[in-house]
Amino acid sequence: MSSAEDLLKEAEALIAEATKRGIILRVFGGVAIRYHCPSARTPSLARHIADIDLFGLSRQSAQIKRVFADLSYTPAETFNALRGNKRLMFFEPKTQVRRDVFLDFFELCHKFDFRNRLQVERFSIPITDLLMTKLQVVEIEERDYKDIVCILIDHDLAERDTNDVVNRKHIAEMCSNDWGIYKTFTQNLGKTLRYLKEADLNVAEKKLVQDRINALAQAIEVFPKSSRWKVRSLIGDRMSWYEEPEAPKTIKFAEE
Repeated sequence: MSSAEDLLKEAEALIAEATKRGIILRVFGGVAIRYHCPSARTPSLARHIADIDLFGLSRQSAQIKRVFADLSYTPAETFNALRGNKRLMFFEPKTQVRRDVFLDFFELCHKFDFRNRLQVERFSIPITDLLMTKLQVVEIEERDYKDIVCILIDHDLAERDTNDVVNRKHIAEMCSNDWGIYKTFTQNLGKTLRYLKEADLNVAEKKLVQDRINALAQAIEVFPKSSRWKVRSLIGDRMSWYEEPEAPKTIKFAEE
């Protein structure tokens, strides 16, 4: 089993090779949290990282496949043929553990278009979008709370994408155009505040995260809402506001 540091080095090698070829490849998930957040290495906030999730562009799908092939990864041929417009899958040459590359859109409980967001940072999706992938989880778990807390301990809020900060204006704008995203994000910010009370953090750390959560929630509330948002808000939670994510399917080397 690869350690978090092994996974980080592997991700760095993949992205370096892609960048050398002019291909946009970015990491997200636990490896990205580990890269961006020193607090993710502390005992109270560290969590198990099982794999590497990456993001790319569908228009570069063929080039992405070539990067993995040249680095001796084995493609999941059937999966890639059937779903290669949205997602690619490969197996690491030594461990034969799978590596997923999502293309263009992030789709779980909510859908985000990352096509114009992948050049904000060089290694991962933007820290802002990384936070959004955690806030969009309806059935939120402890690992998600830990990741949210890590991001908000280690990153200040700002009004634009700059210097590895959380762009609260971008998040507020996303929420202002989609009541469902607004509902899930604000709900999870509240849940994270409750989680924070029991978290094994010092008083200063708790205060810092609490202040940043409150500031982010305030930015979301005051941002002008679209007509679409207002119409959907009238229905509220009487109708589901999110998609049910597909149950993860275990696909092993030579079984796809």
